[in-house]
Formats: sequence, structure tokens, C-alpha cells
Amino acid sequence: MSVSSTKLENGMTVLSHHMPHLESASLGVWVKAGSRWERPEENGISHLLEHMAFKGTKTRSSRQVVEEIERVGGELNAATSIEHTGYFARILKDDVPLATDILSDILCNSVFSPEELAREQHVIEQEIGASLDDPHDQVFDLFQRAVFPDQAIGRPILGTVKSVKSFGPEQIRAYMDRNYVGNRMVVCAAGNVDHGRLVEMISERFIHLKAEGDTKPVAARYIGGDMRKHSDQEQAQVILGIEGRPYNSDGFYASQILASILGGGMSSRLFQQVRERRGLCYSIYAFNWAFADSGVFGVSASTGEEDVAELVRVILDEMLQAVKDIDDDEVLRVRNQIRAGLLMSLESPASRAGQLARQQILWGRPIEMKETIERINRIDAERVREIASRLFSSKNLSLAANGPISKLPSLEELSDRFNV
Repeated sequence: MSVSSTKLENGMTVLSHHMPHLESASLGVWVKAGSRWERPEENGISHLLEHMAFKGTKTRSSRQVVEEIERVGGELNAATSIEHTGYFARILKDDVPLATDILSDILCNSVFSPEELAREQHVIEQEIGASLDDPHDQVFDLFQRAVFPDQAIGRPILGTVKSVKSFGPEQIRAYMDRNYVGNRMVVCAAGNVDHGRLVEMISERFIHLKAEGDTKPVAARYIGGDMRKHSDQEQAQVILGIEGRPYNSDGFYASQILASILGGGMSSRLFQQVRERRGLCYSIYAFNWAFADSGVFGVSASTGEEDVAELVRVILDEMLQAVKDIDDDEVLRVRNQIRAGLLMSLESPASRAGQLARQQILWGRPIEMKETIERINRIDAERVREIASRLFSSKNLSLAANGPISKLPSLEELSDRFNV
């Protein structure tokens, strides 16, 4: 794997995967700071900062930021998650210097003008409104709050209209000063890019970046609970979950395989049992939601009012059945799916850059593809049944639901059923 890594004096890590056969490159800056780094009064500020970074610098207006990259056929984008924020550019290979200059400019020289801030706060108000109209978004927000109540990790990434409107430029700068620091930032490029030249450019443009911040996120505490919101929409949205495993735990990969066996595709157990055999829903999937120090294993589905009670009971029965009879053929199928996905990611510079950056943030180093595949291939059916038994022995079942859910059983009834 032709991945190069350099650590700068200011603590930043610069990674690149040289793919000389390509005419393009993807370049990004990832920051180990997302919504769980926010103080209680800052809910939504990470996402607001992601928006404001594109709204003008000391040398470029907001329009110039996007026009310069689009003039050469490139693209700019960004995303905020619970544990990190990323700013990305996709360009032709000759335009890597331009992308580097623009990304460094928006992260080092943004002005956060009050006029632009007011406009973007209104834009995010519309984004929050759109999320409130999306039942799927809403049930996941309810689930986060149920699982991690009164914690930053359990609050919505977008914040609330009230919280977002309360922020001024100085609050954004203070948050950035605490969190956008060298030892929590990774620059990663994949494609036709020269590592040595990239290191030179990043060193020059981030020369004044502070090396360390002064905050760490509060440790996540899985609490669990039951959050329901009745509404007159057509479908009941339901999530059932229990405490999962963090990224660095010995059960992470086995949990990923378990999630795929249960609800990772059309051949998965839940899809076959719930949709194909019983016709109880259109969409169902399982997820292993891992964080640095905690995790959640869950199943998400939607169905009509008359079927919701049977649906959740069948889901729990299938989870418990997995403890008993997952076999090697199922594990082999999922291992092959994961392996194919990993190898296919090598064909996309954007996917590859994101993959490497997240590895650096989560595990402190880029991981050889061979090493990852070897770890996955060591997991057999016995190991998956073992992790299923450990996960599903939890009596702390969590539930979130919205829609026509009057016939949804109580959490107590479901917890009694969920007993290995």
C-alpha cells in the first residue's frame, strides 16, 4: 500500500495514498472534533462552524471560495459528525495546490462576519426544519437522546433553532481555538498527488496553527431508555438497541459482522424473515454504531400501525436466535462482502482519503488493507455467536419510536422478551 505519513511540528498528520494512474485527487482536512466536543450551551456550533468556514476569508469572499474551485472543475464539500468534522475538495491532479490553498484559507482565515452569520443561521434553521419533517431523522434523534441522555453525544448534531441563533462570531472563534488544533487535525489526499510537495504546502499554510487544545470530550455513558413521539404519519419508525462496543474494543469487527448477518442486505436474516417471509415492512437494517469510548448495536425499521407490535417481537426473536445458530457460511458471506467493499474503496480517491483519515483519527495510524482483511478473516462463527451472546445478554434495552405507535408494546414487555 503506497501510503505516506508525515507528522508536522505543529502536531498535524499529513497522509497520502499515491495513485499515479488517476488524473484526479481528493484532498481533505479532518478535525477530531464534532458535536460531542460541544459544551451544553454550544449544541450545534460544530455544524455551524462547518457552514461558516465557506462564508468568506480575509482574502476571499464566500462567492470567490466556490468560484475558484469550480472554475477548474473541482468540488468543495464538508460534513460534521458526532466525533469529527471534515472539509474536502475533489480536483484534477494539477489543481492540488489550489485546493490546498482554499482549504487552508477557510480553516485559518475565516472572518465570520455578522452578516454572513445571520444568513447562515437562517439557512440552518431551514435545515433543522427539514430534519424535523423527516421521520427517519427524527427517530434517530430520539434514539440518541434515549441512549445518551443529558450528554453532548446524545444531542442533535444540527442543534436547535434557539441554540444556533444564539451564537456570535466570538463563540465560534472560541470553539475553534479550543478544538481546531494541530494534534487533532489530519490532512489526507488520495489520487495523483506528490506527498513531499503536499507536506511542503501544508507546512507553509498551517504554520501558525496552535499545536494543542485544552478540552477533551466527556466520557460517554450508555444509559438507555424509551422515547416515543406519537404522530399521524403513515409509518411507525422504530429503533431497538443495546450497548455496543467502541472502535478499539476486541469485539468491534465481530460486532460489524453480526450487524451484517442480522440486517446488512437482502440476504440478511432480518430482511428475509421480516420482509420476505412475513411482509411486515419495506425497509429494515441493523447497525453497529461505534464511538471512541462507547457504542450502540441496534435495528431500525418502519411499518404500518397494525404491524408494529409483531415487527418488534420478531426483531428481538431474530436477535436472540443469532446467538444459537449463526454458521460459518453466513460469516464467510459477510466477510466477503466487507472485503469486497474495502477493495472497491481503493478505486475511489474520495473514499480512500476518508478511510485513511478516519483510521488516523480513531486508531492513530493508517492501517494496511492486508492487516484489516486478516483481522476480519480471523473471525469465525463461534466468535460472532460469542459477541452476540455478550451483547444480547444486556437487560438495558433501548427504544425510540415515532408515528402511529399506540400499539407498540411497552419497553418492559420487550425487555422481558429479550432474555438470552
